[in-house]
Amino acid sequence: MEAFTTHSGTVAPLDRANVDTDAIIPKQYLKSIRRTGFGPHLFDDWRYLDAGGLDVDQSTRRENPDFMLNDPRYRNASILLARRNFGCGSSREHAVWALAGDGFRAVIAPSYADIFFNNCFKNGVLPVVLKEEEVSALFENAGADTPLRLTIDLAAQSVSSEDGLSFAFEIDPYLKDNLLKGLDDIGRTLEHVRVIQEYESRRRSEKPWLFRTL
Repeated sequence: MEAFTTHSGTVAPLDRANVDTDAIIPKQYLKSIRRTGFGPHLFDDWRYLDAGGLDVDQSTRRENPDFMLNDPRYRNASILLARRNFGCGSSREHAVWALAGDGFRAVIAPSYADIFFNNCFKNGVLPVVLKEEEVSALFENAGADTPLRLTIDLAAQSVSSEDGLSFAFEIDPYLKDNLLKGLDDIGRTLEHVRVIQEYESRRRSEKPWLFRTL
């Protein structure tokens, strides 16, 4: 998993509350369990004017000109700004895969659905929680003709802009450490691989009958 230390990028403002995971990545794309390839389908129903699917040629689809990710200002955005309860709905990890696949390293919102929030940390995406009024201040700046750029410093737990905006955020120390080191749950377990191997070796020596094959 890619570590997250400090990231600077353009903000894409999605001014909606209660954005559910079916909006983030529609159900027809859940047939694939690979972590890659979901980026073009992020917010699929809002992003395109015609229906999509795993068997549909993306090059033939018409973009919705009114959707913010199709705005030239935000095509290369890497920070998503949203309203409260982002990522609600079903517990599909594909939602985070789609965000990461489309180049997003962080989401900023006042609150998140719990499962989506935890899935972010397992996939190298930082879900920043700011106060409602702080998020509103960012939305005011993100809608200007010149896109808003932010720097998120995970170690310092801060979000700042070039024009002087600066906000602090809280984060669980364990989850923070995982992101800084680029570790998911498996990676964290593998930090103790020597201890695990020693235990298995000792167990095989002390109880060899457990390892016999019939």
